Amino acid sequence: MTEWIGAAEAAQRLGIKPASLYSYVSRGVLTPRRGSDGRASLFDAAEIEDLARRGKPRRGAGGAELVIESELTEIADDRLRFRGHDAIALATSRSFEEVASLLWTGSFDDPSAKGPWRATGEAIAAGTAAQAALPPDTYPLERLQVIVPAVAATDRLRLHLDRPAVIAAASGLIAAMADCLPAAGPDAAVAGDDSAALAGDDSIALAGDDSIAGRLATKLCQRRPSAGLVAALRAALVLAADHELAASTLAARVAASVRADPYAVVGTGLGTMSGALHGGASLGAEVLLASASGPADAPRVVGELLRRGERIPGLGHFVYQTGDPRAMLLLDLIRAAAPDSARLAVAEAVLAEAGRRALPAPNIELALAVLASVAGMVPGAGEAVFAVARTAGWLAHALEEYARATPIRPRGVYIGHPAIT
Repeated sequence: MTEWIGAAEAAQRLGIKPASLYSYVSRGVLTPRRGSDGRASLFDAAEIEDLARRGKPRRGAGGAELVIESELTEIADDRLRFRGHDAIALATSRSFEEVASLLWTGSFDDPSAKGPWRATGEAIAAGTAAQAALPPDTYPLERLQVIVPAVAATDRLRLHLDRPAVIAAASGLIAAMADCLPAAGPDAAVAGDDSAALAGDDSIALAGDDSIAGRLATKLCQRRPSAGLVAALRAALVLAADHELAASTLAARVAASVRADPYAVVGTGLGTMSGALHGGASLGAEVLLASASGPADAPRVVGELLRRGERIPGLGHFVYQTGDPRAMLLLDLIRAAAPDSARLAVAEAVLAEAGRRALPAPNIELALAVLASVAGMVPGAGEAVFAVARTAGWLAHALEEYARATPIRPRGVYIGHPAIT
């Protein structure tokens, strides 16, 4: 009969720290199971003893792994949890503001994170003016990269890093990121058959919506979105709020560990997530979807990318083995909100072609691109939604680093020319 032991005992038997134990899990060296409480990890005692006899697994110089302990987000068994709460369930039951409060404080309704969130008039004026100087075709993410430092310049207390001050700055900054973007024009005409479908009186739900999702919709959507699509946007913000130590989050934590202010932390995260292998992948997915004139054109679009040896943006995720659960939920919400959308039909055809070619399952970046396409958002809207959402996570991780007050300082392994005497 298998003997199951807890993480603390497993780490003790191996002579390692708990953080190292979980690094073995992430690398596939150990396979835990869930305890009866659904949260604690249990380990096979025989597997632990075998590893103890064989010694610590070795890695090459290029495979070093940095492990940071955190109470925020867990990814295990293809499930995503925020402070123990299933993120997929939260996306359809809680607002983005409530989930941000959970990440920052451990509570859904902590008074320090209560909405509606507001930036100061000075911050809105500075952020709006800064992004207004950019060319008209500038992508929203590039505007956010200008808005954040402009807003920072108006906060004379930005280096005050006590928890209440950081949370106040966090909610104000996210509000400014949404409010300083230029309005896309909710009544603007958009090509395609979705405009008529979304023009009915019953489906419109933006008036009086003071949430971040509602305010962001007015800045990104070129026509007034249905209530269902606004709900999908709200869920998208929750789903993208945090994802453990993704590249941008690690960069943000490093900045926070050396006491960079919250705005600098977010600026660091924005710069990192813009990469094509991170949040910026949604822009590539938007271009992919837009390049197909209709569902019948999907095989050509996918085939041309493959013939050129290019990866299909928005497919696959190295963390999830059975598919990105965030993408699954968001795509289902979009299907329910706009089942007759011509742009959704294109996306479905692209997914069907990818499946026929045995390509990986869609990830959150592709789902954001589908949302942007179906809701008639401005180009680049998907990565802007990702950025606003992930700001909540970056600042939650920053709060942990501010409390530790210990710089993150990885060491390099020199593999260059030998020392010259």
